Amino acid sequence: MGKNLVIVESPSKSKTIEKYLGSDFEVTSSKGHIRDLATTGKGGLGVDVENSFKPNYVINKDKKDVVKELKKCVKDADYVYLATDPDREGEAISWHLAEVLGIDQTLSNRVVFNEVTRDAVIDALNHPRTIDQNLVKSQETRRVLDRIIGFKLSKLLQKKIKSKSAGRVQSVALRLICEKEKEIEAFIPEEYWKVKALFEKDDISFEAELAKYQGKKIELKNEEQTLAVYESLNKEFIVSDVKKTQKKRASKPPFITSTLQQEASSKLNFKAKRTMMIAQKLYEGIDIGEETVGLITYMRTDSIRLSDTFIEEAKDYIEKKYGKDYVGSVKVSKKKENVQDAHEGIRPTSVMRTPESMKEYLSADEFKLYSLIYARAVASLMAPAKLNSTSLALDNNGYEFKASGSIITFDGYLRVYGSYEKQSDEILPVVVVDEKLMSQDIQKSQHFTKPPARYTEAKLIKELEELGIGRPSTYASIIDTIVTRQYVEMVDKAFKPTESGVLTNDKLVEFFDSIINVEYTASMEQELDEIAEGEDNYVNALTKFEDKFEPLLENAYDKMEQIQPEKTGEQCPECGGDLVIRKGRYGTFVACSNYPTCKYIKKEPEKIEYTGETCPKCGSPMIYKTGRFGKFEACSNYPECKYIKNEKKKAEPVMTDEVCPNCGSPIVIKKGRYGEFKACSAYPKCKTIIK
Repeated sequence: MGKNLVIVESPSKSKTIEKYLGSDFEVTSSKGHIRDLATTGKGGLGVDVENSFKPNYVINKDKKDVVKELKKCVKDADYVYLATDPDREGEAISWHLAEVLGIDQTLSNRVVFNEVTRDAVIDALNHPRTIDQNLVKSQETRRVLDRIIGFKLSKLLQKKIKSKSAGRVQSVALRLICEKEKEIEAFIPEEYWKVKALFEKDDISFEAELAKYQGKKIELKNEEQTLAVYESLNKEFIVSDVKKTQKKRASKPPFITSTLQQEASSKLNFKAKRTMMIAQKLYEGIDIGEETVGLITYMRTDSIRLSDTFIEEAKDYIEKKYGKDYVGSVKVSKKKENVQDAHEGIRPTSVMRTPESMKEYLSADEFKLYSLIYARAVASLMAPAKLNSTSLALDNNGYEFKASGSIITFDGYLRVYGSYEKQSDEILPVVVVDEKLMSQDIQKSQHFTKPPARYTEAKLIKELEELGIGRPSTYASIIDTIVTRQYVEMVDKAFKPTESGVLTNDKLVEFFDSIINVEYTASMEQELDEIAEGEDNYVNALTKFEDKFEPLLENAYDKMEQIQPEKTGEQCPECGGDLVIRKGRYGTFVACSNYPTCKYIKKEPEKIEYTGETCPKCGSPMIYKTGRFGKFEACSNYPECKYIKNEKKKAEPVMTDEVCPNCGSPIVIKKGRYGEFKACSAYPKCKTIIK
């Protein structure tokens, strides 16, 4: 008698789910995508553009054994459920699995759950559906579109300007960074001055700043203007106005992917890639002693909606723990055109699993991120904080100074989220209109306007989201790509374009401005949404794009100037051609300009570095050499003397920002027999190696 087979993407998720189901079920994983577009055919696209953009898929080399094992499992099973992630990419993976494994797609065998908990998984298995072909086609359109642009643009730029690559969305992100840099370079600082008066009353110190003169806003542009004002002031100020208002500060909605990445960046100093890896682990399942359970809902979402069950549970928890006054209203989504509202916001799977109660089961980074997610979700259902705000106007010879302060009278949601939001009381003394106050000091200070700030990772993600560029799952990879390609560098935790990045962007803007821009990229996202909803189709979308793209590409090949490599002034010893500086995989090198006819590469003379010691065998100086296993000390009289200093030092692993997908421990860079590699720091307990 066969079993019911459940296929998920992640091995760790399969282990979690298997514990929820009985002996009639077997749970296995595809370990992500099992196939992708081929790199064969015209232009290596793996897409037959002339035949309705027919894609040619091939099984990934590293997944052949996985597919072989999956086919065996499917053959032995009575029924197969496809339980990949609940988004378009997950839907596409289910379709690829069905295609490769010969699973009947007319059957209701697709199951979707937003959280990895016993109840959610069992409920999903009780309500299967067929694979949503519209979602599959939307994802397929995205993949083919990115392949066409990526391959064709990259080939052009590599040939013409030696750039490494270009992409549909990454190039727009680079453009934003380059345009910001141009604004900074064009910025001309303007001088301005401030005047403020310092006071103390009832042991409360405060300051007021010059704002108006005779009822009109005043701006001081230079020292001469400021001195004229300064000399018109005396130490006696008259309170001309006192305003007291009650204000409310509402909590923010639960996290979506972009806001989670932004807050984790600014509050926890996590890079987007690191945030998503940790969130993936929290979603897929944590062993908490009595059970293995996902602690958060699916982390790739752009909806702030919360389930009725969680809202009810959380409100009950808030009332019992903090009191009825702390219970707030539910946040309503101001729905955008492209929001996938079938998902929920990112929240804990149970409000009863507080960060403190989960701390012993989590790594330090997992605890930090879970605490942030938990606090944000709970706070979103809490009452606003209440503040008493006071503003004072103080008159001195027609010059009006302003002071303001506020006191929190009810902390509301800040009771839970206060550690993540800067908020402190700014107290002003009690004063009345016409009261005289004597200033302790009047100060003037010079300032200059500042240029626009560069994009931090958090600000760039926020900008991409607001402009409708990319999807929740792509922000981390977009940033990772432009950093890896060395198009941008980090300067004071912000992105600055490199020389290569500026050149690449300039050429893309010059020749592809009509498609590598914010508006076109955002409109393409809307078109992908329409395909997902069945309102547009794959061939139509790609045909419209190709009709626009190909003439631009032809023009660029014809008119974009090819950058010639820099000559060294030397001649090739083999053919007499010019030697030039070329860029390669491992940096710059000098080679013949007549490549590939002449393949001469100049070998740089080895620099001798002495250790300061002498060889104990022959007395010759000892030198540093680099070999297969790194740097070592040896006799300079080689090969006559083959002495090598036998000093084995264990290389300390280098920490990275990544975490192990299987156990959550930090990933480190180690040195092995064949060079450096990435592996889990928990070895030998965890033997994960990142390829």
